[in-house]
Amino acid sequence: MSPKKPAQPAPDSTRRSEKSRRAIYDAALTLVAEVGYPKTTIEGIAARAGVGKQTIYRWWSSKADVLLEAFLDLSEQASRDAGGEYDFAIPDTGDLAADLKAVLRLTVDQLRDPRFEGPSRALAAEGVVDEQLGRVMVANLLEPSLRLYADRVRAAQEAGQVRPDVDPRIALELWVSPLAQRWLQYTGPISYEYTDTLVDYALQGLAPR
Repeated sequence: MSPKKPAQPAPDSTRRSEKSRRAIYDAALTLVAEVGYPKTTIEGIAARAGVGKQTIYRWWSSKADVLLEAFLDLSEQASRDAGGEYDFAIPDTGDLAADLKAVLRLTVDQLRDPRFEGPSRALAAEGVVDEQLGRVMVANLLEPSLRLYADRVRAAQEAGQVRPDVDPRIALELWVSPLAQRWLQYTGPISYEYTDTLVDYALQGLAPR
């Protein structure tokens, strides 16, 4: 009687699912950068990822859902690469200018990252003409970051570093909006020097002292 062969380990469905999910993320981001949002399809994402389209529909209801989740995952990866410092709050060192400059420099790095740039531009362009997609993108991708800036400005107000009558949501647009416009419309280069200057102008004002 021959010895019984050792039992083979059962396939790990969790690992297989995670591998498929990551392949779908990568495929969605790559495809939207290559062909644009309107031409990106669930079928195309599935083919690029090497999975059946039913696998995608089991986890997401639309291509927008896939892309938004892929972007959130990419942002989390970038945050981990940066030490995970800005997941839930912008650090408060007591120096508002330095804190804002540090975070905006990370934003510059992200906007220059080829993994982000192509798909980000494709989705941003589509969000201008597709109001529903634009609103979903703002709520899921942009709003969490804006809240972090607003919270940091409020902390500076409590510390007496910013006037109490300043609206934090308007204030943050003084550095966020110019950077976004310059990046989206190619009106000039984006750099650490540029974002540092935005912070200085925003906090110090333009009138002579």
